[in-house]
Amino acid sequence: MGSSLLTNSSAMTALQTLRSVSAQLATTQNRISTGQRVSTASDNAAYWSIATSMRSDNAALSAVSDSLGLSAATVDTEYTALTSVIGDKESGLTKLQALLVEAKTAGIDRTKIQADITQIQQDMKLKANSATFNGINWLSTTTGTTPTTFNLVSSYSRVGGTPTIGSITVTTANYTLYSTTQTGILDTVSGTASVDTINISALTDSAADQTTLDGYIAQVTAAINSVSSAAADLGAVKNRISTNTEFVKTLMDSVDRGVGQLVDADMNAESTRLQALQTQQQLGVQALSIANQNSQSILSLFRG
Repeated sequence: MGSSLLTNSSAMTALQTLRSVSAQLATTQNRISTGQRVSTASDNAAYWSIATSMRSDNAALSAVSDSLGLSAATVDTEYTALTSVIGDKESGLTKLQALLVEAKTAGIDRTKIQADITQIQQDMKLKANSATFNGINWLSTTTGTTPTTFNLVSSYSRVGGTPTIGSITVTTANYTLYSTTQTGILDTVSGTASVDTINISALTDSAADQTTLDGYIAQVTAAINSVSSAAADLGAVKNRISTNTEFVKTLMDSVDRGVGQLVDADMNAESTRLQALQTQQQLGVQALSIANQNSQSILSLFRG
């Protein structure tokens, strides 16, 4: 094709190349500035959609982690109170049992022993009433107000578009020491009294009263076993919550890595590409300039 004043093929080719290089350069600069190779749906609709859903799942997992932290604090509060109620040789049910055994001694002043028993009974009730976290108390309950079960959120998963929320179910009655209907471990009446109302001040050395003391001792021993069982159960719940907490945190890290593999930019590669494209852009500008100068050569054909 001869020289044309209206159509400069070389300039058009150089301009198309420059446009392509500039577009690639803009894409690379966007990846570097955002740190992502897929930052919008237009970059890669499939990957963007997957990444968006996974980020949503991670937000749900973060909420599960927070819930597990709240549940752990609640269970720990109840567990601490239960172990305190069990007590040791100086307090709680353990001390109460020892005092009742001591009361079996002939001629002993049971009125003075009852003074200690009364203090222990009041102390155990105070601890149960104080075992409240975020308005929740499993040891001292109110019938009709305290839920019979609590679901502690422990996991979240999604298969397709169906989410599944896992939970640890806690039955309040398993840990109740005192209730308004007197059905707790320590206020349920067995025989003539509950652990909370045992009173030996009027007992004597008679065979009948000694039998009554034996009944009280058996009652307190059974209470120790029941409270110990409740504490052991809460200990298992604590361990499960702790395990789930670590799993959820690890799972969140895995999801973050998965999202990163889908959408994160390789900064080493992008840096190299940026330098190459900047060089190509400079060469494209120079090539376009040369192509535009070709039109000037037509003028020489008309000079005298």
